[in-house]
Amino acid sequence: MLPPIAFDRPPVTTAKGLPRRTALACALTLPWLARAVQAQEAAPSWRLGQTIDLSGPLADLGRAIHHGARACFEAVNAKGGVDGKPLELIAKDDAYDLKRSEPLADELLADRSLLALFGCFGTPMVESLLPKAEKAGVPVFAPYSGALSVRRGNPRSVVHVRASYADEVGRIIEHLATIGTRRIVVAHQANSFGKEVADAAAVSLEAHKFKALGVASVKNDASDAEAAASQLMAKEPEAVLVGLAGKPALAFIKAAKAHRKGVRVYALSVMGAAATVQGLGPDGVGVAVSQVVPLPTQTVTPIVRDFHAAWKALGTDLPASHTALEGYINARVFVEALKAAGRGAGRTSLMDALWRLRRLDLGGMDLRFAEPGQSASRYVELTIIGRDGRFVR
Repeated sequence: MLPPIAFDRPPVTTAKGLPRRTALACALTLPWLARAVQAQEAAPSWRLGQTIDLSGPLADLGRAIHHGARACFEAVNAKGGVDGKPLELIAKDDAYDLKRSEPLADELLADRSLLALFGCFGTPMVESLLPKAEKAGVPVFAPYSGALSVRRGNPRSVVHVRASYADEVGRIIEHLATIGTRRIVVAHQANSFGKEVADAAAVSLEAHKFKALGVASVKNDASDAEAAASQLMAKEPEAVLVGLAGKPALAFIKAAKAHRKGVRVYALSVMGAAATVQGLGPDGVGVAVSQVVPLPTQTVTPIVRDFHAAWKALGTDLPASHTALEGYINARVFVEALKAAGRGAGRTSLMDALWRLRRLDLGGMDLRFAEPGQSASRYVELTIIGRDGRFVR
């Protein structure tokens, strides 16, 4: 595996609305500002920080999202970077453990040279770091979470790119209602991500005038996956909505299929890591998965074609998955915002530039930056795992 890109100091920041000379003059009377300005002046690169699971239960997702972003940044760096400075990404491995993630986030936020947090991974971790980042004045760009809980409060310094979990759940329930499927159960992760999925399912089901036959949670270590599957399959459902990722998703789906062969499985995008699909084997065939980016095999789409060129140049052994493409798209959005901010961009000017974009067409992904707290993308489509383990529409 390629080592993560290092990244630690953001670009030059000036006092809001003041010329650089004036800002530096002010810094003489404000030691802390002087130190920040000096650190940013000395930064040889655009530095981003990321807490992410690279070795824990969701490491397959974490590595894919990280390397997807890297592919974009390295492609930009190969052409001279942005305004002559390369992009760097410092990845801190929290192994999807909140207790590990919090001090790592604190370490990144204490770095005055950091331009922004980028692609931080996991609902519990993002929930924890958002108020700290807002207090520190550090932008949070494209966190990997579709939870509504991380979209509340509408801070202007937070940018959400992917569609929300509620969007994904709503699309799945709408499909099930359309085809007349009403006997539905819900399995969700035993954390804040899972609760978001369960709550969204309840709201969407109610909108279609019916309720889940049963709801069960599964721990991150999947130790109770068999019990959850047994409990829910005893309800004789036609379909199960799976708000699980990584090991819990793998264990639960296998157990559910063992208990009830004909049950139809509908899962959210976070389940679709290549290792999970491969691990499911025959039990994965026919599983429907909502996706928040286009098919990575659809190379006629410009953004997908660009992704494949960058992915090949990166030289990673990881598969070119939906998750990797999502990481690439997030990084492309960041690069466009940085370019729009102009030379000497800082934290404030970066976010000002992003919100001024209003709309961004990446060639297959249409993004709208309407207001803080909303997802820039509402893209959701349903795919199915085919017999060869690949996703098809």
